[in-house]
Amino acid sequence: MVTTTGDGVPLPISIETTDVAELEAAVGVLRALDYRQGGGFCRDAVRVVKTASLLLHWGTVPDPLRARLYTVLADVHNLLGWTEFDIGRGEPARYRFGRALELAAEAGNDNLVANIRYRLGRLYLHHHDVPGALAEFAEGRVAALRSGSGRALAILTANEAWAHAMAGDERTALTRLAAAEAAFATADAWPEPRPWEAFFRETDMAAMRGTVLTELATAVTARYSGEAVTQLTSAADRYGADMARSRSLTLIMLAQNHALRGDFDEATRIGAEAVELAGQVGSVRPKDRLVPLERLLREHRGSEAARGLADRIRRYRAEPLP
Repeated sequence: MVTTTGDGVPLPISIETTDVAELEAAVGVLRALDYRQGGGFCRDAVRVVKTASLLLHWGTVPDPLRARLYTVLADVHNLLGWTEFDIGRGEPARYRFGRALELAAEAGNDNLVANIRYRLGRLYLHHHDVPGALAEFAEGRVAALRSGSGRALAILTANEAWAHAMAGDERTALTRLAAAEAAFATADAWPEPRPWEAFFRETDMAAMRGTVLTELATAVTARYSGEAVTQLTSAADRYGADMARSRSLTLIMLAQNHALRGDFDEATRIGAEAVELAGQVGSVRPKDRLVPLERLLREHRGSEAARGLADRIRRYRAEPLP
């Protein structure tokens, strides 16, 4: 039997497993779209929030499904926070992440809490707020340990390494990176990942290694750029069209490391590919992450191609999102 809300939205009186499964599937589609095209293409998630909220408030939810429905709603708020971050809207992103944390706690889902904390930390990290990022990652580690998720712990530990590298803390960054590697070495024994953490596999671990080494090459010594090139090349080669944003970010760092090594021909070639791909992604993050590469290209006065790419990056960064 079906009833309606005051807005005329039809709702089943008794919520069934199929209703929740349909919402989970919808969130999965939106998440895949976000990976492929960036947050600017993912605003339909608001509709899923409304539907899940209506089910909770107007429907009769059996106890066995209540935690699952709260998890769906928390997950979509988490995804919305990520998309807001992706299009450069920091405050709305924080609001969404905060709401996601409340709902994940209501669901008793520590694994999802850990993932939300990771994403909040990434928001701070993008804005070079290392203490803020580390505070979120620490909270996430606590939740990950409660959940028993080795994957969540590896994600958070790798991102802690990134934060310490950004701060120029070479020893701690390498220590945390080694800890993430040790955690990831047990990946074969991990259970099937939850949807929000399923992205983190060998390709992303290689990208994280390269990211940490890129930060150290920039903040500490360029000698880290050689191994960074190896790791980032491996990751970039394995990212497909379904992970266009990740590939664009990886190519940007790869070009940056080639520039740090003085190979501006390769930096220009890969940088041009990165800008071309980034222009197809609805995200401000590639724009912001191109700043160090643009600076390195402008400082290199012996290459007309390098200066041309620097000008192209400047124009791209001034363009609105697609």
